Amino acid sequence: MNILLIGSGGREHALARSLSASALCDKLLIAPGNPGTAQHGTNVVLDVTNHQAVIEFCRVMKVDFVVVGPEAPLVAGLVDDLTAAGIKAFGPSKAAAQLEGSKAFTKDLCAEFGIPTAAYRRFTDAETAKTYVRSYGVPIVVKADGLAAGKGVVVATSFEEAEGAIDMMIGGGLGAAGAEVVIEAFLDGEEASFFALCGGTRAIPFGTAQDHKRVFDGDKGPNTGGMGAYSPAAVLTPDLQARVMREIIEPTLAGMKARGTPYTGILYAGLMLTEDGPQLIEYNARLGDPETQVLLPRLRSDLVTALLAACDGMLNSISLQWSDAAALTIVMAANGYPGAVEKGSQIKGIDRAESLNDVIVFHAGTKQDGDRIVANGGRVLNVTALGANITEAQRKAYEAVDRIDWPEGFCRRDIGWRAVEREQG
Repeated sequence: MNILLIGSGGREHALARSLSASALCDKLLIAPGNPGTAQHGTNVVLDVTNHQAVIEFCRVMKVDFVVVGPEAPLVAGLVDDLTAAGIKAFGPSKAAAQLEGSKAFTKDLCAEFGIPTAAYRRFTDAETAKTYVRSYGVPIVVKADGLAAGKGVVVATSFEEAEGAIDMMIGGGLGAAGAEVVIEAFLDGEEASFFALCGGTRAIPFGTAQDHKRVFDGDKGPNTGGMGAYSPAAVLTPDLQARVMREIIEPTLAGMKARGTPYTGILYAGLMLTEDGPQLIEYNARLGDPETQVLLPRLRSDLVTALLAACDGMLNSISLQWSDAAALTIVMAANGYPGAVEKGSQIKGIDRAESLNDVIVFHAGTKQDGDRIVANGGRVLNVTALGANITEAQRKAYEAVDRIDWPEGFCRRDIGWRAVEREQG
């Protein structure tokens, strides 16, 4: 098959690595890609917001299968338009991608179909929202309804923080994404990520992970798109995973089907493991970033075969095989992230890092500048290592990080701390 992968981040580098390794992949094209994806296929210049241009490109290049990595093209309906043009594409429809594109949509679905999640209210008026917060109390969670690149959630521990978040979001600080806010009860527990491969009416588990959203060690500072992750998440025991499938994933698929918008693609459930059991924090309608970078290196099955089975409603015909190894990834970000960052600083030593056994450096926000690799974003590299357990994977990943020469970048030094404490305890 000729395969087109949409996207340019670390997730797409990890996807490109696995897609290109498939026995079914003859040619891999990536739009727009990055220097890392170029190691596994051909980067192409293509405006992915112009759906007709994508369709024409697929026809000219005889593309058989399109894999959409990021959320924005899914929410914009790229899969719908490709499907209508007779081109097979992996990912949910525009209507189904609302599970990520609208927090309010997902909360309403949970309420309708009995899916466990935090109590919530929806607001479009800042003063009404602030009055509610004052009556409810803190801590409380304020979320922008729409897509905000991982920056639309504030866990407020004071009224001032909550009101500031409301004013920022409804006042336009996140653009249209914050025109409506969802205010949720604070859930106490441990967070974990559960992934399911969905084929409309059926789903199968696609791995577990835990990530680190806060920018600084000790889970301090503002939320980010993710500063690191590891897989598997031991806290999600087999019994808990079965419960998540039974109480959260399967009712979601049933609800989406009942609404006439069946869900095909990856469903990424962000969970809070509370005393009352797992509760849904939010859904993503695609693989996570940086979770993909620890999931796919552990997948032994052919990725293209699995994605095609989901598209064709044939998940009952496959069984996914996973490595017993653990994986951990560390995000190296540009100084200033998640705020303003400077682009263009040179990164050296990636080859030295990858010379270590079981280490992969995924490119997230890089650019090729002649023979130099330079920073071109906030989250720039994902340094990933495999090990017999999380402790070993962590040690290897930080050894690799220390071989990279990039003074203008930083990373957290405690990725995986919960898992390491468990293993050593």
